[in-house]
Order: sequence, then structure tokens, then C-alpha cells
Amino acid sequence: MSGCDCSKAKAELEEFLHDELCREDAADIREHMESCEDCTSEHRVGVVLMETVKRACAETAPDQLRTEILARIRVEQSTHQA
Repeated sequence: MSGCDCSKAKAELEEFLHDELCREDAADIREHMESCEDCTSEHRVGVVLMETVKRACAETAPDQLRTEILARIRVEQSTHQA
């Protein structure tokens, strides 16, 4: 019998996604999701969201944009120095 219900699974989903739960709690959530489509669906959404954010964070700005931003920062810094 699982030591997890929907409220526990949903409350701990973020930690579960980031592999931050102890082994027993993570096992309880996995067991619960085997029989709960609603929690499994929320887990899938969380995985997709994490992967999307991870990809977005890995992207870099185009060189021209970076050059323009750094130039503007230098101008701002030079006008604010005492």
C-alpha cells in the first residue's frame, strides 16, 4: 500500500522532479503515479517545463546583441562614475 495520495504527490512534485526527496518518499510518489493518471499527467507537464527551461538557459544571445548590450553598459558606467 502506497504511503502517498494525490495531495502529497502534488505537494512534493517539485522536489520529486529535481530528485530532492529521500528514497522512500520518491518511491511512494512513483508508486502512486502508477495508478493515478492525474498525478502522472502533472508530472509529465513538470518534466516538459523543466526541459524547456533547461534548453532556454543553454541558449546564448547573438554576438551582435551581446556587443550592443555591453557597449550600453559601458556608457552607463562611465556616466555614473564619481
